[in-house]
Amino acid sequence: MKVPVGVSNRHLHLSRKDLEILFGTGYELTVMKDLCQPGQYAAQETVTLLGPKGELEKVRVLGPVRSATQVEVSMTDSFKLGIKAPLRESGDLKAAPGIRIRGPQGEVEVSEATILAWRHIHIHTSEAEQLGVKDREMVNVHIPGDRSMTLHNVIVRVRPDFALEFHVDTDEANACGLKNGDTVEISK
Repeated sequence: MKVPVGVSNRHLHLSRKDLEILFGTGYELTVMKDLCQPGQYAAQETVTLLGPKGELEKVRVLGPVRSATQVEVSMTDSFKLGIKAPLRESGDLKAAPGIRIRGPQGEVEVSEATILAWRHIHIHTSEAEQLGVKDREMVNVHIPGDRSMTLHNVIVRVRPDFALEFHVDTDEANACGLKNGDTVEISK
């Protein structure tokens, strides 16, 4: 089965509390464009990430708000920030390094927030059945083209509200020449 690619640039998800510190009391995110996953979107709002060694400006906020603030960067970004971000699944923030975030109305220091997102495939339950894969299973992904390669240890994430999409960060995408909308193939 062909799986569309979504290259994930640095971004963050904000809690309601942190959103209001950064943008003001009662603030609501403005949808810039819908993402492939239902209900998820890139907001018009951006922030600056501040690490011990450097900063990253104009980092996109993704919506909607979440229960906890989560910052997702590439390894290259983590070097620039001076943060040793661990490779983790989304939502696994235990003992992840903190970071300062600056918005137009304020600044917040968030503990246990910054990760390198583990490459993964979002897949709807019906498609998972067709492919014979289960939630949290590890698969391989073959990437065709001039920089053809196979990526191992790709986590499958199955839910009835997911749309089929393979997510990698910009470092991994650049290494194998992937861009948004390309397709890859799953193998076990």
